[in-house]
Amino acid sequence: MLPTFRNFTKTALCAGLLLAAIGCQDFLEEDNRSTLTQENYFTSAAQAQSAIDGLYNRLRIMNAETGYGESVWIGVELMALHATTLGQSFNNNQIINQSIDPSNPYFSSVWNNAYNGIGAANLAIARIPAIEMDEARKKSLLGEAYFIRAFLYYHLVRLYGDVPLLTLPIDASSPDLYPERDPQAEVYDLIISDLQTAEAAGLPAVDRTGRISTGAVKSLLASVYLTTAGYPLRIQANYQKAADKAAEVIDANSYPLFVTKTVKTKVDSAVYINLHNNAGKNQGELILQAQYAFGIATNQISHYVIPYFVGISKYNDEYGSVVPTPAFYASYEPGDLRAKERQFFFSSYPSSKNPNQIVDFKTQALYKYFHVESATGNGQSDENWTLLRMPEVMLIYAEAINEASAATPKAYEQINAIRRRAMLPELSGLSKDQFREAVWRERYHELAYENKAYFDMQRTRKAYDVVNNRFVDVVGFKGEVGPAFQEKYLLWGIPSAEINNNKKLTQNPGW
Repeated sequence: MLPTFRNFTKTALCAGLLLAAIGCQDFLEEDNRSTLTQENYFTSAAQAQSAIDGLYNRLRIMNAETGYGESVWIGVELMALHATTLGQSFNNNQIINQSIDPSNPYFSSVWNNAYNGIGAANLAIARIPAIEMDEARKKSLLGEAYFIRAFLYYHLVRLYGDVPLLTLPIDASSPDLYPERDPQAEVYDLIISDLQTAEAAGLPAVDRTGRISTGAVKSLLASVYLTTAGYPLRIQANYQKAADKAAEVIDANSYPLFVTKTVKTKVDSAVYINLHNNAGKNQGELILQAQYAFGIATNQISHYVIPYFVGISKYNDEYGSVVPTPAFYASYEPGDLRAKERQFFFSSYPSSKNPNQIVDFKTQALYKYFHVESATGNGQSDENWTLLRMPEVMLIYAEAINEASAATPKAYEQINAIRRRAMLPELSGLSKDQFREAVWRERYHELAYENKAYFDMQRTRKAYDVVNNRFVDVVGFKGEVGPAFQEKYLLWGIPSAEINNNKKLTQNPGW
């Protein structure tokens, strides 16, 4: 039975909640809004399916573009202190210099898109139960809606802290249009409850088409438990819950790591390219991705990571929006395969105009997101954006069980499997503190630039001092670029437009 939550409604937070996203014929397609109303749409199984399909574009929330050379995922990475920009984005440079303010489009983009998606999910959750259709199919569709609502709230609560908790659909006549912010603990209660409902919804154990699976639900739930075990809630018991849920995914053995192959003593360089090519989409270790397909939905992920107009692609723009700092690149251990050319990084590439000419970037760029097919092909990138993959789950287990009790042989095996693939020696015999930092370091290196580091900084209150290879208090830490980290940047500012429209909303400290 679901706990009781405050059922606030609102319009100031985002006007798009008044009508939900409906009418999509495929879950890859962009949101196609219609003139149909909440009352007359949800009458058939086909409409229920269409409504859920329309929710899937909400998984692209971190890929929203806010301006020239800007995307939300880039803003999150710049706040993690180990990236800079070679491009011309005013807002990207404001993040680096910690001079950004609550009116910035980065902050409003996530807020508005998340609440639009939550509104659509709330409408589906409220209306689909009354439809006459196969009950198992109905339960499964609702499971997808609960997952997406949890996913969106998980981003909101980590980025903004206390946020309005909305669980019912609204219309223009709703009496409570201007809600207050709800405590983070209540928001996390809803997230966990939604994920538990999705977990029991009869979803497939694994899905290789890009739809939500039980494996994805368990993986996200493990992440939520780990987060709530850290700051600011610090629920110590949730370390064990995180370990238990991650172990369920590990023990199912459904998401094998892309393997490193050695042929005639030479390492196969294709191992990590499966993370960002079309052949690897939704395969192997990739648990859940935001979906893209040429002719339906494309993105500029690959465009952003190429140094500013070096001329190695057929893209209209090469933005240089997010560039690893040299010190972070140098923090990889000697011999680490991930730091080899064209694994996670690259420093040169053939010119798009003259393939015989090699362009030297004079820095390391993110090959991890370089989409070879479109860069050398039609110039339209449709690479998927990874939300969850198996190495994260493995490292969640290792960290959580170490905190709950001690590093077990199974915990060592998780981190060592990742290290073996990277051609690094295995770890053993570490103290509790040493193992903790080894896992944190592995998260930084394996999950680099996947929107994990900033959230790790929030929950641990630690930053990776790559120059000295240690973890230090994040507040006051001076990274490779920008000023010392200010405490207020542990949360984002509530968008100014929301504060202006809803006088019940309060601003985060320092903003």
